[in-house]
Amino acid sequence: MSEDVFGTVPVGVGAIVVGHFPLVSGEWFVPHRHPHHHQLAWARRGVLGVAVDDTSWVLPRTRALWLPAGVLHRTGATRDAVMCSLYFVRERCALDWTEPTAVGVDGLLAQLMVYLSRDDLSDDARLRGEAVVLDLLHPLPVTPVDVPVPTDDRVRAVAGALLEDPADPRGLEAHARAVGVSRRTLSRLFVRDTGMAFDRWRTHARLRAALPLLAEGQPVSRVAHAVGYATPSAFLAAFRRTVGTSPGRYLNGTSSGDGVGGGE
Repeated sequence: MSEDVFGTVPVGVGAIVVGHFPLVSGEWFVPHRHPHHHQLAWARRGVLGVAVDDTSWVLPRTRALWLPAGVLHRTGATRDAVMCSLYFVRERCALDWTEPTAVGVDGLLAQLMVYLSRDDLSDDARLRGEAVVLDLLHPLPVTPVDVPVPTDDRVRAVAGALLEDPADPRGLEAHARAVGVSRRTLSRLFVRDTGMAFDRWRTHARLRAALPLLAEGQPVSRVAHAVGYATPSAFLAAFRRTVGTSPGRYLNGTSSGDGVGGGE
């Protein structure tokens, strides 16, 4: 997808253009930007992932992500999905959020996004629908999970091993031996390259790997084991300590009501 892919799409009377994109498991668009449109990315089916620099968002059907015009990003899916994107013409849009922003998606907003994809709406009906969409966009108080990419070859080798297998049980000393440096040197390089200590970086990498699995509805016990935690309680404690809330609240954008995939 090129960065001006929607530049020739007729806008019509309103501010919103709707696109639907089926994605097969593991498929990602190349990094791109939309210079003239803000984007609201939502999973009509399945779970989406969106990456901006080192920051990643996981989008089940209960949330969407606002991407301001011009922001370079990648969008994909870990399982088969259908992305529904609303593209807001920058000059006609009253919303001016300047940073990627997660928003909650309830039943009404989901129905409106599908409704506005129709090509048989009258001008008045389309304008009314667009106005309600803008009224329903409210930021979620959530923190994305950052996993900074290192530049040093030795740190990249360790990071690559951990991203390939988040459950890798080796500690800092074993990873240091594997890349031919001392424990102290690898510790220093991790902080210099990523701004994080090794243990904190690995926790972030594990949580980022866990989020798509949780969003797909897998049990917490299975997800915890898949990303390297001996018990669900250890995983949940790490999640709350890092993100500030439980996985259920994080994914659903609620202030109460845990329960992603059972087992919380």
